[in-house]
Amino acid sequence: MASSVRFHPCFLVASILSYYVIGLLATAHNVPQTQLTLHKDQHLMKVSIGTPPVDIYGSADTGSNLVWTQCLPCDACFKQVHPMFDSKKSSTYHEISCQSEECRILLDEATCSPQNICNYKTGYATGFSKGVWAKEKVTISSTSGQAVSFDIAFGCAHNTGGFHYEGHATGIIGLGAGPLSFVSQIGSKRFSYCLVPYGTDPSITSKISFGNGSEVVGDGVVSTPYVGGDQYYLTLEGISVGDTYVPFNSSGRVSKGNICLDSGSPPLTLPPDFYDRLVVEVKKQISIDPIKNDTLLGTRLCYRTEITDENGPILTVHFEGADVELKPIQTFNRPVKEYEYYCFAITNIANTKLDFKDGAGLYGSNVQANFLIGYDLETKMVSFKPTDCTKL
Repeated sequence: MASSVRFHPCFLVASILSYYVIGLLATAHNVPQTQLTLHKDQHLMKVSIGTPPVDIYGSADTGSNLVWTQCLPCDACFKQVHPMFDSKKSSTYHEISCQSEECRILLDEATCSPQNICNYKTGYATGFSKGVWAKEKVTISSTSGQAVSFDIAFGCAHNTGGFHYEGHATGIIGLGAGPLSFVSQIGSKRFSYCLVPYGTDPSITSKISFGNGSEVVGDGVVSTPYVGGDQYYLTLEGISVGDTYVPFNSSGRVSKGNICLDSGSPPLTLPPDFYDRLVVEVKKQISIDPIKNDTLLGTRLCYRTEITDENGPILTVHFEGADVELKPIQTFNRPVKEYEYYCFAITNIANTKLDFKDGAGLYGSNVQANFLIGYDLETKMVSFKPTDCTKL
């Protein structure tokens, strides 16, 4: 067990990059696919676990790697509206020993119980999860309607803290590139998803797909390479506000892999200097006066009038080799005094609890909405295709 809670895994690089694969993916004619549902600011991925199967709803998180769900008995856990997984009722549940490969690969996140059972503890920017490391059967649906099952190592959490999931989530499904992520464990070399915009009715779901047949292709697709071992770090060169280009660094030079693609965190978060220069330009291009001297808002850029395609600028994100166009529905939201304040959804790292590596940013779910986003772990490329995710 780690001696202290770690910061968000998106900014931690593991030292082990190889692992064996558990499970085999189906053919391209039967693509493993399941639904994503937006609750508050989390996109929940539905899978079934155990025998007989119990549905769990994990936050789909490309910024982390472990898969875990709250389990009975839960000593100190966040409230969830769905039934909690009871490992004693599953015939396919097996606790993992301390000598197993699945335990050793946890590194500083693992500890050994007196019964020789592998326990885990993992930390995030605002919370932690700890419990028993185990192996279980996981089942998801597919494009043919036929269920597809895999055996994976996962965390059966008996103690969690710091999460604000509003009752619908049961845990986290790590979609990083690390050896223990859901993607790696089911043997997938590629996957794709489409996130609905912030504020969408929770009854409207979208999809996440894995393996052959999940590729993002067709008109309008742009692609950019990612770097890093367990996470997806893209290279952000700058952002244009309308026709005005704002470089990532005032010097014009950028480091490779300076922004982490993270579906588990809502905002696009930028280093202070870049954020300040970007906000200045956004203000210039909105003719409406922003709200001033509001203690609740602090230094945030907010308006009392909704920012739309008619009165707000288009922001073009310039990744290495790929330009991604963001509309106001992705760059403005209503997080404060709902339906009264319309605030800039891009934030300053200085106002967060995230532990960034020097000069890095985070590309969160708000600005990923309404794009079909594909990840190819073989070519190390990420693709974006503008898509109405509410129609999938």
